[in-house]
Amino acid sequence: MKPIMLAGILLIVLGFFTIAYRGITYTKREKIAEIGPIEATKESHKTIPLSPILGGLAIAGGIGLVVVGVKK
Repeated sequence: MKPIMLAGILLIVLGFFTIAYRGITYTKREKIAEIGPIEATKESHKTIPLSPILGGLAIAGGIGLVVVGVKK
């Protein structure tokens, strides 16, 4: 398989992932206070939003790369 086709397939898969999940969520822990052996921590959930437009562009670009790879 040609590298350009592999890149296209990867873009298509990432595009579908972006449309399906709409964002990446992670948990961040921060130490607020430490008094001797006792610690106080705070957990906060953060989300990195992913636009569906970005996913659509990735799918379109991936299809374009696959088509170019097939023609060569």
